[in-house]
Amino acid sequence: MNLPSTAPEMSDARPHVIPAAFRPAWWLPGAHLQTIWPALMPCRIPAPLRRRRLELPDGDFIDLDWIGDRGPIVVILHGLGGDGTSHYVRGMLKAVALRGWRAVLMHFRGCSGEPNRLPRGYHAGETGDLDTVIAMLRHNEPHTPLAVVGYSMGGNVLLKWLGERGGSAPIRAAAAVSVPFDLANAASRVHQGFSRIYERRMLRSLQQLVMRKGAVLSLPWDDQTITAIKSLREFDDRITAPLHGFRDADDYYARATCKPYLLHIDTPTLVLHAVNDPFMSPWTIPKARELSAAMTLELSSTGGHVGFVGGKPWSPHYWLESRVPAFLATHIIA
Repeated sequence: MNLPSTAPEMSDARPHVIPAAFRPAWWLPGAHLQTIWPALMPCRIPAPLRRRRLELPDGDFIDLDWIGDRGPIVVILHGLGGDGTSHYVRGMLKAVALRGWRAVLMHFRGCSGEPNRLPRGYHAGETGDLDTVIAMLRHNEPHTPLAVVGYSMGGNVLLKWLGERGGSAPIRAAAAVSVPFDLANAASRVHQGFSRIYERRMLRSLQQLVMRKGAVLSLPWDDQTITAIKSLREFDDRITAPLHGFRDADDYYARATCKPYLLHIDTPTLVLHAVNDPFMSPWTIPKARELSAAMTLELSSTGGHVGFVGGKPWSPHYWLESRVPAFLATHIIA
């Protein structure tokens, strides 16, 4: 595979930065078609989801959507502004169910269709709720194989949590897709060119979430102030940071980004990434020396952001839905 000159060095001494086996669809060239097209295609899952509410130690809650009745459990973490309707979530729910495993979508606070109870919400560095969910699953089924899959912002949460836990992470494997390895760069990159379309969509979702919460809780912003925000960085500076104890957006990005934690990951972890991801600059992709020996980074020159569509127009192939379960199977199937 010939990667562009902006890609990380594929000849790094450590062997776990390798070309991905993804073959892009000829009819979806470029980053934006790969990113947008799958989001427009509905995905039907093979069974209804079962919702369970998990009460949290601080008096708040998160909702968990389950599929499957038995077998290993795969926890799915959605991206910024995502939920159970996100195409990548439904695709992985389907792929896990077809393997005969169980999947559980962990909605971040306030993302399941109902405002959470506290003023605080979720952010890219919040790993406590994931830790609570994994602890609950491990307590209820101490011998069941567990794995976690995180997309975009959810991938940042996952990798940061894995690095924080190190050898004590009680799961067998993990996979992270299209991760914003440098949050400050991601906020800047989506404010440029065509990528501003993605920024506007994510920003609108965040604004609506805060306004819905403001209708039932006392928050220090009115709707006019919230809707006047014009970028993700401004939202993080004015809303995310003060709500969650950060000084400002720069402090939030520096403390929440996953990159400094990668060397401390001991769990077998697959990271899938496209060099042409329109959510971040290629130079933010980690080099082999920045990864732990437990990690494998598979790079594709194309694929967009959580795209990776191959096949023919009448028979598209969603590569993530085969590659991720295949990797997990090598670790969670005894």
